[in-house]
Amino acid sequence: MRIITRFVGLACLVVCLTGIAKGRVETVRFQSKLINATLPYNVVLPVDYDTSRTTRYPVLYLLHGLTGHYSDWVSRSNVADYASEYRMIVVTPEGNDGWYTDSTTIATDKYESYILQELLPDVRQRYRTIEARYGRAIAGLSMGGYGAIKFGLKSPQMFVFAASMSGAFGVTRFTEKEIPRQWQDSLKLFGPVESETRRANDLFEIIEKLTAARVSSLPYFYFDCGTEDSPLIFPYNRQLAALMYEKKIPYEYRELPGDHSWGYWDRQVQEILRMAAQRMPRVKVTRARGV
Repeated sequence: MRIITRFVGLACLVVCLTGIAKGRVETVRFQSKLINATLPYNVVLPVDYDTSRTTRYPVLYLLHGLTGHYSDWVSRSNVADYASEYRMIVVTPEGNDGWYTDSTTIATDKYESYILQELLPDVRQRYRTIEARYGRAIAGLSMGGYGAIKFGLKSPQMFVFAASMSGAFGVTRFTEKEIPRQWQDSLKLFGPVESETRRANDLFEIIEKLTAARVSSLPYFYFDCGTEDSPLIFPYNRQLAALMYEKKIPYEYRELPGDHSWGYWDRQVQEILRMAAQRMPRVKVTRARGV
């Protein structure tokens, strides 16, 4: 059973005192058969969604980080306000601490398959979305940044744009002795070094094996990282950029002032929305904030 909670309040539905309309935020409580659990997701709807009843909208899927949840983007950033500038739907799924990957040891931890096989079809069925690759983008922070870039590499037919903020790209690169304490659980997920699951989910291995034909099918990639971010994060962003350059993958990488925090992500998600709007059709600005 799928239950939708509608948040209808002054902050998210009506025209505020500034004269700027806000989109509605809904929560869908989706029951996953693959994971055998309720995996809620938030949906930020465009300002004109209820009045433009025949319009179909592009979708940006926005993934949370490790120890986070689907509600983080709405409760810890201003993404719902920022999204009101664009005619796009923003979906923030529940990924728990599953690294958006199908576990090698736990049969019901299938967070990669869940996104592709359950979440995307449910959103398509429930909302008026553009049902084609050119109307679908994916992005995320930290663990979610890793997941978003991986979805772009492994399922390029699904997304026209994939982006990351502070991506934890090195998670598959550590041995059992080297792995930091906060990432210990990933050992059960990816399996030992040299395991097939680990290689299949290592961004660097995936890129190294790309053929020229496969490269030509990829979405456009964007990723950024704060210069004060952790040694677990920052060097791997630089390495990924160098490898993408070597393989002639279409991408943009930025190093910016900031650390691994919501202050940084709240600032950068504005750029993600802007770039996603550029890459997807029919996403015109509805009204600039503060006008």
